[in-house]
Amino acid sequence: MKRATAATALLVVLGFLRLPGQVAAQQPAGAQQGAGGASQPAAIDDTITAGESDDEEPARRLVKFNEFAGPLGSIRVGFNFMWDYAAFSQDANSEEQISFEGNDNNKLRDFRFLIGGRLNFKRRTTWSTGIMYDAANDQWVARQTGIMVDVPEIWGQIFVGRTKEGFSMNKVMVGTAGWGMERAPISDATVPILADGIKWLGYVPKARILWNLGFYGDKLSEGQGFSTYDNQISGRFAWVPVLSNDGKTLLHVGLSERYGKANEGKLRLRARSGAYPGPYFTDTGEFAADSTMMTGLEVYYRPGPFLLGGEYFLQSVDAPDSGNPFFHGGEAAVSWAITGETRTYNTRGGYFNAISPERSIYSGGPGAWEAVAQFTYTDLDSGAITGGKYWRFTPMLNWHASDNLRLEIGYGYGSLDRFGLVGKTQFFQTRFQFLL
Repeated sequence: MKRATAATALLVVLGFLRLPGQVAAQQPAGAQQGAGGASQPAAIDDTITAGESDDEEPARRLVKFNEFAGPLGSIRVGFNFMWDYAAFSQDANSEEQISFEGNDNNKLRDFRFLIGGRLNFKRRTTWSTGIMYDAANDQWVARQTGIMVDVPEIWGQIFVGRTKEGFSMNKVMVGTAGWGMERAPISDATVPILADGIKWLGYVPKARILWNLGFYGDKLSEGQGFSTYDNQISGRFAWVPVLSNDGKTLLHVGLSERYGKANEGKLRLRARSGAYPGPYFTDTGEFAADSTMMTGLEVYYRPGPFLLGGEYFLQSVDAPDSGNPFFHGGEAAVSWAITGETRTYNTRGGYFNAISPERSIYSGGPGAWEAVAQFTYTDLDSGAITGGKYWRFTPMLNWHASDNLRLEIGYGYGSLDRFGLVGKTQFFQTRFQFLL
């Protein structure tokens, strides 16, 4: 909090800000009037900032004191907080494969400050920084941080800094907005959550196509948990061939490609079971590797309150000593907003925002209720590598009490094929999250 306060004070000194009382209340881009005059998020959002999805602002503001605007620019200070609980039930084979001894069922999933805004230059320019508490290592670390400049001459924006590579919709989406508690294990195993570099984001509205292309290196991030590659090139192309006039029905298809040079000639792929408080289930161990090539395929169909779709990852590894292994896996999911809301789709980023309840608990409503069924599959067995095969089915219920407050309850049934055994595990999970 001291860093956030210091950043605010610095901008005041520089003359960026007016007094809070001078700032008019802002509505989210694309908002439309709902019942009783309440602002309702539109089905389509065509805006993007330096924070991209990582610092997604709530569709409706809970408070206003954390936002300031002035003649030279603006600043907004917010935070994300997520807390998980998970209990596990194993059969005999699973107990031989995986030990939960000493496991902490309660765990802080995420706590970070998000600071960002705009600079009133001739070209639209936005900036963002994320400061996250890394509970595992008891330290504060920098997350999505950089500057984005509009460059209409090349149909988009240029971002410089620390960001998500842009491979896969589910990876690009902010963790607080997804339908499931965790991304697919294959995603966590194969694609680092962040990278330092430069990225070009493009969008052609009439053709309804979007893309990003980024070049990244580890000069600044060497030694951090996500820095598993010396350098990488990553790109994504997406198309919306179906879009209804009201924006509520759409079909999204996408293709991602990625090349990465393994950090110091070594690679290790591993992922948890879909429960953050639990141990790693699939794990290749460290092995000699020169580079990887990846392809990601994604298809999502959203007819109003329903969302159906999934993704599949394919990774080839240049590792002759291990037989040049090939890993793959993906996710399929169905989501239904029981209370009738439609997830907003961001056309410039090619991802879905969080569900925004039509009537939150703060306006006397029930919030938004969402039923989800998710299936994930991971195969890290190939060549001389035996990282394991793992699938999991997860039905769950999400309660979006407001745009800031969410509670998730889920049950999972997973099967791990590893060490010559097939073990079954049941998961009982819940998550509380609050964002400002």
